[in-house]
Amino acid sequence: MKRALLSGILTAQIFLASAVAQPAQAPVEAARPFIAEQTAPGVFVIVGSTALANIQNSGQISNSSFIIGKEAIAVIDTGGSYLAGQRLRATIREKSDLPIRYVILTHDHPDHVFGAAAFLGDDAVFVGHKNLPDALRTHAEDYLRHARKDFGDATFAGTRVVIPTLLVDSPQTIDLGDRPLKLEAWPPAHTNCDLTVMDEASGTWIMGDLIFAGHVPALDGNINGWIATLRSLEKHPAARIVPGHGPASLPWPDAARPIETYLTVLRDDVRASIKAGETMQEAADKAGQSERGKWELFDDFNARNAIAAYHELEWE
Repeated sequence: MKRALLSGILTAQIFLASAVAQPAQAPVEAARPFIAEQTAPGVFVIVGSTALANIQNSGQISNSSFIIGKEAIAVIDTGGSYLAGQRLRATIREKSDLPIRYVILTHDHPDHVFGAAAFLGDDAVFVGHKNLPDALRTHAEDYLRHARKDFGDATFAGTRVVIPTLLVDSPQTIDLGDRPLKLEAWPPAHTNCDLTVMDEASGTWIMGDLIFAGHVPALDGNINGWIATLRSLEKHPAARIVPGHGPASLPWPDAARPIETYLTVLRDDVRASIKAGETMQEAADKAGQSERGKWELFDDFNARNAIAAYHELEWE
């Protein structure tokens, strides 16, 4: 119970977005498109701001992607507000008028899922990890309460939770027309509902927040599980990966090493604090400090990560 409460509060503090269930306030066509980077033929990425969500960035603080096949399009992660989702959809329409068949959500954090409502008019199938619906329902009220406190009700007008209906447990493949996408659900790591998407045509692996680059990782799942998942992922080849935060693409498996190092240092430091009988606050003040100069937003996330790790590791 204590761990579940911490997770909900931690996530709501980190990702400032609203789950307001109200009608959209502006047509999709009115939204200004983002700049999309093509990382491989037919694979496009909108790079999010390395910042906390705010009015200026409309919650677009993580990477969103879309893949164009011969018959249809898949969207992977939709930004942190209805407005961000509108802008993503407008960007897609600059590239193709094919139907948007799938909207894939890599996990439950608002900066990845709260643009989904912009695609409700496309008759798309919403896709996620088998645990995603429960995670969204569990945390929606926390997201809403913190958004009201920090931004006011009107800031993210039209933003709301969209619950996926195609749920992934074991690996499965969807097709965009001679363009198969392999979907894989992972054990608790960054969250308890992490999903990856492999575009088999280009060898591009879209990782969600299993991979951070530049932006310090945010732990909302299981630190041991995250390290184990990274080591499992590293065994699988890919031409390139798209991280949840960072550049549009990175080489693989090199992209895994900085985050694996950070998480390992954090885990080892927290374990040492627990063994020494130090309090949670003492651990939060000390853990991971050797990594400080390697990551942006370190002071916004590292202590929270240490507290989450402490709650997990004190029961080993």
